Amino acid sequence: MEEKIIVGLDIGTTKVCAVVGRMNEHNQLEILGLGHAASEGVRDGTVSNIAKTTEAIDQAITDAENDSNIEINVVNVGVAGKHIKSFRQHGSITLPHQEDEISVTDVERLTNDMYRVITEPGTEIIHVLPLHYTVDSEEKIKDPVGMAGVKLEADFHIVTANSNSIRNITKCIERSNLESDQMMLEPLASSMAVLSEEEKEAGVAIIDIGGGTTDIAIFYDGIIRHTAVIPFGGDIITSDIKQGCAVMQNQAELLKVKFGQSMAANTKDSDVVEIPGINNRTPKEVSIKNLAYIIEARMEEIIDLIKAELKDSGYLDKLAGGLVLTGGGAKLRNLQHLFEYKIGLDTRIGYPTVFLGKSHGSEKVKDPKFATALGLALAGFKSIDERDKDRPRSIYQQPIHQEEKKRFSTEKEKVVDTTAPRGKNIFSDFLQKAKDLLIDDYEDDEDYKD
Repeated sequence: MEEKIIVGLDIGTTKVCAVVGRMNEHNQLEILGLGHAASEGVRDGTVSNIAKTTEAIDQAITDAENDSNIEINVVNVGVAGKHIKSFRQHGSITLPHQEDEISVTDVERLTNDMYRVITEPGTEIIHVLPLHYTVDSEEKIKDPVGMAGVKLEADFHIVTANSNSIRNITKCIERSNLESDQMMLEPLASSMAVLSEEEKEAGVAIIDIGGGTTDIAIFYDGIIRHTAVIPFGGDIITSDIKQGCAVMQNQAELLKVKFGQSMAANTKDSDVVEIPGINNRTPKEVSIKNLAYIIEARMEEIIDLIKAELKDSGYLDKLAGGLVLTGGGAKLRNLQHLFEYKIGLDTRIGYPTVFLGKSHGSEKVKDPKFATALGLALAGFKSIDERDKDRPRSIYQQPIHQEEKKRFSTEKEKVVDTTAPRGKNIFSDFLQKAKDLLIDDYEDDEDYKD
């Protein structure tokens, strides 16, 4: 049997990351390769420049291929952005009287009906997630398969995305000569990498702080209950630092990453950092406490929006597992304590190690910023909903020898001549296929005569 290898591709606002993985004998993800590149064509989680995004994908995929010695053809892709919306929908079907019990097929039929629900113009459904079922008069059933009944009903959590945003992601994937197997909401992917089943059962909210957005997913009783997107992330903090400290964008990012803190009370008044002046001008001193005040003010605003979202969901008081912070923005110093102070729930930083096995690449990805890419790789082996007994489609990617790998890399670097006439090639292919069919028919006739 061929070995199943899955590639997760995270197209983020600040980076594009590709993770190549396979499941080992202990049912843990073994990392075979990692590639990442700076993202300059994505804004607020949405592709804004096809060419630059494609270039970043090419770089990340090439690095992952070089690291893993595997030719990548198919990827699982994350979807994010402020265009993401969700709502609840009720559905029902009547079962044939001759059926003895509810089958997986019946549940699938009810779920598939939800993809026909009318959504806002210009949007499409990317996830249909069942909350609970009703069989005849019996309510709040977690899994109805095997039960006897005539009418099957369910409440669903439906996630939609802007159709043009999905098309732009697809264009970038296709221009990189790749195929998308699954498209998954990024906080759901991240949850697969950082949340334990016990946390999902107890009630937990994952807060994925990216560059352009902050994504929320709430689990309770082992089931996804709510998703939301806050249109602010790490980039807006960098912009605040740029304006508040009167520095350049790249200097603001360095200040945030190296010296930034989310609680000004934990800093000293005397601590300063010196920034080189522009074009031999006098170096500029930045107060660490003032830097922390800027970060804290923006983070408090984001946390207030998160708390309001948790309250509106109805699960704020049911999260015994507390909050799990992940994504690149989760690495801000003291952010965990600020969340605990503002929201009043136990909080931890989500490192993607829950299902991660030991491998040569495992240490490199033990970072919250890789949680989404790892989750997308895990999505090829596991389901978001544990009740879903369907196995994911088998997508196999073959290891290649060094000679073939070198040839493949060289071919990918060749520039396609877009001025060459394509009609002749297409027509030639058509003639060849027609010729092959005629030969096959002729041979079949000869066999029949015999």
